[in-house]
Amino acid sequence: MTDIRIRPARRDDLDFLVDANAAMAQETEDKPLDRDLLTRGVAAVFDDPARGFYLVAERAGERAGCLLITREWSDWRCGDWWWIQSVYVLPAVRRHGVFRALYDHVDAQARATPGVVGLRLYVEWENARAQATYRALGMEQEHYHLFRRGYTAT
Repeated sequence: MTDIRIRPARRDDLDFLVDANAAMAQETEDKPLDRDLLTRGVAAVFDDPARGFYLVAERAGERAGCLLITREWSDWRCGDWWWIQSVYVLPAVRRHGVFRALYDHVDAQARATPGVVGLRLYVEWENARAQATYRALGMEQEHYHLFRRGYTAT
């Protein structure tokens, strides 16, 4: 297996992150995203690190995948859940350990960061392959249903 390197995303990764997010939304939800709004949303993470941080996986020196970590305060646990979001691995390198490397990096970083109480993510109900992957990594299915009320971004 080719060595996979995980690093913090940089502002010069912006186009890659936007492309990855757009591809993920299209593949998983058949949803085209507004690229201008998406670009502003990704850039906002770099503008305000309190929003979270992106990681980029490189395989053979080329960008191969990415994810976003956001934080959710838990008053019950007096700490932060880290939410794994915007996960994308390029189709050509799927099933080659890219997501596993990203996950292992996040898991180690979370365990080493005081105040982090765990990792969470959401997955589509019908995405059995992803659910099996998350279980194999030691994650457990939550007993919650996710509800939302959306508003138009400005």
